Amino acid sequence: MRAIRRIGRVSLLLVAGALGLGACSGSTSGGATQAGTSSDADSSADSLTTITVGFNSGPYEQMFTEGIEPILESEGYTLKTQSFSDGIQVNQALNDGEIQANIMQHQVYLDYVNQQRGFSNVSLVQVPGPPMGLFAGKSDSPEPADGASVALPNEPSNLYRALLLLQDAGWITVSESIDSGTASLNDVTSNPHDLKLTLLENSQAVRSLEDLDYAVVQGNFVVSAGLDLTSAIKLEDLQDEFSVIVAVADGNTETAWAKAIVEAYQSQEFADYIHSNSQYDGYHLPSYMDSE
Repeated sequence: MRAIRRIGRVSLLLVAGALGLGACSGSTSGGATQAGTSSDADSSADSLTTITVGFNSGPYEQMFTEGIEPILESEGYTLKTQSFSDGIQVNQALNDGEIQANIMQHQVYLDYVNQQRGFSNVSLVQVPGPPMGLFAGKSDSPEPADGASVALPNEPSNLYRALLLLQDAGWITVSESIDSGTASLNDVTSNPHDLKLTLLENSQAVRSLEDLDYAVVQGNFVVSAGLDLTSAIKLEDLQDEFSVIVAVADGNTETAWAKAIVEAYQSQEFADYIHSNSQYDGYHLPSYMDSE
């Protein structure tokens, strides 16, 4: 039975403050073609048949290679993947034309990196993704004891999400003026259980469960660590602004290969792949995959 459902779009004015989305193991480089600014380069980009896609740690590479790659290969494309250790590197590679697309970030983070680094990467299409979850560590209780320790992401946009998740769980109250770009522990206005809130790198959250009572874990690290989303004490009500997207360099959205990627994600074949694999239970679905 699927646990996938639509989360309604919430309009937010967000200023992103994310730093890094995660770590990954190993990499395989592909012969990417750098997109130029001349008409010849534009023509070359449009006729590209070998597509290199960058990833960070998480479920998106497997989803792509199993669910999307066969569709694109049937249309004559050759796919290569490349792994990166953080979100800045993979966006730099996209901006520089070393890869044609990346799948590892939400729109808020993409906007932040563009602003900080002067990039002009853009969103192509939203993909299914796991929500953030509140998981028990040393404690086996779904309700925290007074003074319980809770690990949270250490950068603003994901801390924002984590604090709202704890508020939804009834553990804390946050300021009505909390903002995704500047969220901090100072936004906690009520902490009735006197929880010890600890900020950690996203990739360290799962490991912290050995030493802390609870942790709020970003979805991609939940999956990459082998945790079951449905075992979370509570999952976030994921908003589209924090759903992972396929990003490409500005100017490539109308290329034949980019359109082929969009069509593959929006295809019935890919929807069938997602719905038939229980590993995607609990994922947030884009609106184009909503089921009645």
